[in-house]
Amino acid sequence: MIKKIAIVFFIMTALVSCKQQDVKEEEEIKPEAKDSTILGADQDENGCLASAGYTWSKLNKECVRAFTGIQLNPSDNIATEDVTLCAYVLFNENGDKAEVFMPDEKSFILTRSAEGKPWIFEDYQLVPWKGYVLKKAGVVIYSGDGEIGNKVTGSDNPEEGE
Repeated sequence: MIKKIAIVFFIMTALVSCKQQDVKEEEEIKPEAKDSTILGADQDENGCLASAGYTWSKLNKECVRAFTGIQLNPSDNIATEDVTLCAYVLFNENGDKAEVFMPDEKSFILTRSAEGKPWIFEDYQLVPWKGYVLKKAGVVIYSGDGEIGNKVTGSDNPEEGE
């Protein structure tokens, strides 16, 4: 009788320890869930966070929000409220250089030879006239009233008439 009990005990112990071994192996095989969100993953090569509206300024050598500059609306849709179609201008401290940020995210720097003269880069000209006018090959492509940032239309007070 003791032999039978010992054999049953031995078999039960072997089965239980094998089962625990299988469970441990399954846990080790399961890949751990990882957070796929990487902070700062949308940084450009200069470290600017595009999701926060920053882009690299060649003129100022830092990350800037171009839309805080002077807004220029496309000449074929001057009353547009779609800011993704607009160009923006930022100036350096002494005003002899201007960086234009185009809607396609490219930017270029224009230089002015003297006060009152236009800023020029290749076939682009930024002319200070009733605000600013951006021309390409002599044709007006953008213009704006010289105000900084997005234009506000209407009133945010619902009691005022529109």
